[in-house]
Amino acid sequence: MNLYQTIFEVIDMRSFSNLWYWIALAVLWSTASHYVLGVPFDLAQRAAKDGDEKMQDIEVLVRINVGRILNIAEVSGLFIVGFATASLTILFALGLFYDVEFAQAIFLMALPMSLVGLMSINTARKIRAEQPMGKALFSVLRRHRFFTQLIGMVSIFITAMWGMYQNLVTGPLGG
Repeated sequence: MNLYQTIFEVIDMRSFSNLWYWIALAVLWSTASHYVLGVPFDLAQRAAKDGDEKMQDIEVLVRINVGRILNIAEVSGLFIVGFATASLTILFALGLFYDVEFAQAIFLMALPMSLVGLMSINTARKIRAEQPMGKALFSVLRRHRFFTQLIGMVSIFITAMWGMYQNLVTGPLGG
């Protein structure tokens, strides 16, 4: 037996029974909920609590990131939507119709993150249109973070249920 076969016998390379997949999922959602429109949420909380100078820094940071997000959406938006839609469709088809577990795992990460991306663009448009300042800006960021965390919780729950189902069906108990 060669080294390659030994490694793959010791380490289960199926996605849902692999510890690295679940670590990556946790890192993905913790990062997505920590950076609200590219701004660390703990800085926004401190600015809302402490006030003046820190809040001005957050307002500048948000203005820069809103401009960056909207520029990307305006310049490359159609290409990104087409590429993301095609990629999600391919992952869905490979996962559902061909039972490729890796495609299922990536699809369950990519679909909700694409929803968070769309939500970020909508929040950026709202901020640019209304130009909230101070506590009103923090409220918009907090609402965006709440819905990101909500999508993340639902996503993790669905992924965990699907992963357990796959492990039961294809694991030692099933197939």
